[in-house]
Amino acid sequence: MSSPLQSHEPEGQPPEPTVMGVVDAMDTVRLRRLNRWQAEGLREDLADLYVESSDADAGEEFNDRQKFLLRLADDVKLPGFDMLVAEAEALAGCVCGFSVPRDGSWWQGFEGQLPQNLEQLTASGHVFAILETLVHPHQHARGLARLMQERLLTDHQASLGVTLVDESARWVLAALKGWGWQEVGRIQREDDTTPVRVLVLPLGERTEDHPDGLAHNDRTQRPE
Repeated sequence: MSSPLQSHEPEGQPPEPTVMGVVDAMDTVRLRRLNRWQAEGLREDLADLYVESSDADAGEEFNDRQKFLLRLADDVKLPGFDMLVAEAEALAGCVCGFSVPRDGSWWQGFEGQLPQNLEQLTASGHVFAILETLVHPHQHARGLARLMQERLLTDHQASLGVTLVDESARWVLAALKGWGWQEVGRIQREDDTTPVRVLVLPLGERTEDHPDGLAHNDRTQRPE
C-alpha cells in the first residue's frame, strides 16, 4: 500500500513543532485518537478533508473521494489499525496506520537485501506503518503533519515509522525528507505495476554505533 502524503505546508524545511503550539492561525490544536469504529463513523468528514487537502485535477474530486473511502474501508480492517485526528474549530488533519507484523510480511517485495537493523526492529514489534497523512491547507498549521506522525508513533511505543511513496510523488518525498524521514529502498508489490519508495522515520537515539537512529528507542519501547 502506498501512502501519498496530502499535506499543504510551505515548501522548505518545516519548523520544529511544539506540543500545543504548532499553529499560525489557530490558538490550539487538540489531538484525539480514534479506533476503527470511530474512524468509520467519521468517514464522510475524513473524505471531505481528503478532497480539501489534495491537489486533484478539476473534475476528479468525486472519483478521488470515492477511492479514498474505499481505501479507508480496507485500512480500518488491518490488525492494529489506529488513527489520530487534529481538531481546532473543525477537523484540521489526520494520520493513520497500523503496527507492522513481526513476521516481516510487510517488507515482501523489498528490492535487495533488507538491512539487518530494519529486520531486527520489525521482529521485535517496534515498527509502525503510516498509511495516510492529511492536513487542511486553510488551517495554516505549520508542522502539524510531523507532530501528528510523531505522536501516533510514540503512542504505539514504536522505534521506527515506515511509509510508502509513489515514484511520481516527488513533492511528497521532499516533504517527508524535510521532516526527518529517510529513504531506504524500494518495494515491488505483486499487485502494483511499479515499485514504490520506502521511507523510515527513526525515533531511536543517534549514537556512534547507530548514527542514523535506526535502533530501539528506549523512551518509547514497551516491555517485552
